[in-house]
Order: sequence, then structure tokens, then C-alpha cells
Amino acid sequence: MIEITMPRLSDTMEEGTIATWHKHPGDAVSPGDVLVEIETDKATMEYEAYEAGTLADILVPEGETVVIGTPIARLDDGRATAARASASSSAPETATVPTHATPTGAAARGASPLTGERLIASPLVRKLARENHLDIAGVRGSGPGGRIVRRDLDALLASPAPTVDETAPTPAPLATPAPTPVTDDRRGSRAVEMSSARRVIARRLGESARTIPHFFVTAVADASALVAARTELNSQLRAVGRPTVSINDLLVRACALALGDHPLVNASYVDDASTTMLVHDRVNIGVAVASPHGLVVPVITDANTKSLAQLAAESKSLAALAHDKKLSLEQMSGGTFTISNLGMFGVEQFTAIINPPEGAILAVGATRLEPTVVDGTIVVRSTLRYTLSADHRIIDGALAAQFLRTLTTYVENPWSLVA
Repeated sequence: MIEITMPRLSDTMEEGTIATWHKHPGDAVSPGDVLVEIETDKATMEYEAYEAGTLADILVPEGETVVIGTPIARLDDGRATAARASASSSAPETATVPTHATPTGAAARGASPLTGERLIASPLVRKLARENHLDIAGVRGSGPGGRIVRRDLDALLASPAPTVDETAPTPAPLATPAPTPVTDDRRGSRAVEMSSARRVIARRLGESARTIPHFFVTAVADASALVAARTELNSQLRAVGRPTVSINDLLVRACALALGDHPLVNASYVDDASTTMLVHDRVNIGVAVASPHGLVVPVITDANTKSLAQLAAESKSLAALAHDKKLSLEQMSGGTFTISNLGMFGVEQFTAIINPPEGAILAVGATRLEPTVVDGTIVVRSTLRYTLSADHRIIDGALAAQFLRTLTTYVENPWSLVA
């Protein structure tokens, strides 16, 4: 019998909701068949079978949400039946014990300690595994190359440890009611269920704000040339029936080039026990999109190698997919830097929380007409403010300032972005 567990379908996924079962108990299953549609924090994705057999049981019904690694169904591949038949004919007194089960939760705490066999884990993870008697053999790593990092142990560390005296009577568990929001007539408040996406966003950004030492640097650019160049460029594009470009498209292009000039900003911190950080040779820029389903960050891969027209087309396509909740895992993974733009909402300036495991995020405000001194004369210019939130463990103030200075140079000389 094969145990099918809730898979990790995105790099930020912590739990999934069963949307639709395409197979039912008793149905034959072949490799490649769609078993179930799973709703994650970012999209609804199809999950295919990897082995053949008959679907024996559905353990999680449609509409229910469970964490990654939770068994959701069982597939009978015929091996268990054959093993039982063989065992009963040769040694009827011997019981068959499944060997493929992966201990989770409290059971994992009582399992044998870390063996180290074919595991890729950070030194901190190995230390925590030894100290807490955790078996991490079944843990799926979310770090680079499948490496198990600190956050992958949250479920195991949060589970209760077994009692020392296994023969002692188990006391009745104390009922711990879930926190209830205060809803009273004076406030006119009401409890509204949060979506799975919102719950994941809350956990991840809360963890980011608590664990990453954020450092903020703000710059103001004269965006008059940028606005004029966009107007002229879009006029020419409309004349030939081609899609137009946005200010954000120009900023994606500018950031891609600036990251190429300052590769140490395009980096990730590993963990406190590591002596190295990760510097990314590929520039993959995430573009925060406020979809009806919550904030999502589709990723434009190799942004530094693409023309402005390509970036604009890809950005529009990803935004449309985000709106329809049809982004794939590949389209949401592998980001090395993120841009969050609230300029379209009239926001002048703000700070953003870093999207782990990235090392920085750029918060972009709206262009504003402001009086500016140019050559001793006060003139009205379009100004643009943006703030870089940087992980101070790997990006210091001087490097952040140098990056923004380079970015401002590209913004104030926009035709360099078109070439």
C-alpha cells in the first residue's frame, strides 16, 4: 500500500486544501493520471500519480486543509496483498510490518536520532535534530538543492514530546480553546475567516519581520525623463499595434541591470551556523501582484537578459495568470529579488518586508509633480521615491546605497533601458 501525502507544490507552501478529487476509491490509477486538484497559498494545481494501482482510500475530503506531509490517500499497488499472501503461506505466525512509513509529529520525536544517510541539512538543523531527538529522514528540504533548513523543522519542533514513562496512565488532555476574536456591539466587529493564502502570508511575513534584521534605504529620482520616454515609446508602440509598457516594466529592467552591476545584492542568507552565503548568478525578479486571491509574487526569470518589450509582455501574462489563480510552481519559484509597487494606488513611499530567502525587496511609490531646484532655478519635475529593504546580515548600508545610486542613474537616463 502506497501512502500519498500532501505534497509541497510551491516554495512557500506550508499547507494545502483539497479542491477536487478526480479519482475515487476503487478507481484504477496509472502514472500521469490526475489524482486531485490542490489549492495552495498561490494557485490551484493538479497533482498526478507517480505509480500504478487502485485508489484504496481517500483520507482527506474535498474542502479540508492539511499541512504538508499529511497522508491524504492510499494507493493499493498490489504489493501488500502479495506480501501478505506470501507470508501466510510460508510463515503464518509472522506479522507483516510496513517499512515505508515516515514518522511525523510526536512519533518522529521518539524515533531514532539523525543517521545522516543521504541527507542534505544545515549544521543548525543537525544540531536541533540531535538536541530534540528528531528523525528528519522524511523531512522535505525547502532550501537550495533540497537542503533542509531551520524552517523545515517547525512542524516537528511544535509537536509534543512523548512522556518518559510509557507505562504510566495518560492524563486527560487539557482542552485549549482556539483564540476567539473579541466581537462586541460597541466595536461592531465580526469574525471573518481568512483564506489559506492570507494565513500563509501572515506566517511567512511575520517570520521574516522577526528573524531578518531589515535595513531601509530610500532614494528620490528625477523621473521626468522616465515619464517622457515612456510616453514617447508607448506612442510609437501603439502606432504599430504593439503592447505598451508601464513604469513598473521600466523599473524591472532598471533593477535587473543594477543587480548585474551589484551582484552581492542578488544574494541570500543561509543560516546562523553557515559560513557562506548564496550569491545568485541568475537575476530572477519577483513582481508583487495584488490579485483577488491575495498577494502573489510571480517571477520573471533571467530578467537581465530580456528586452524591455519581453519584460512587459511577460509581466502582463503573469499578472493575468495570478488574477485567475493559474500560476504554475515554476512561475512562482526561484526569485532572487522582488519589486513591490504601490504607485498605482497613490502611495508616495513605504517600506516592504523581505520575501525569504531573498536578500532584498524594493518598495516603489508613485511619481509626483514637485518643485525641484535645477541649476539654481525652481522648476516642477516628476519625482519617484523608492525604498530598498535589505537583509543587514549580508547587505550593509554602503552596498545598499551604491545599488540605489546605480538604479537612480538608470531611472534618470531611461533610454539606456531600451537599448
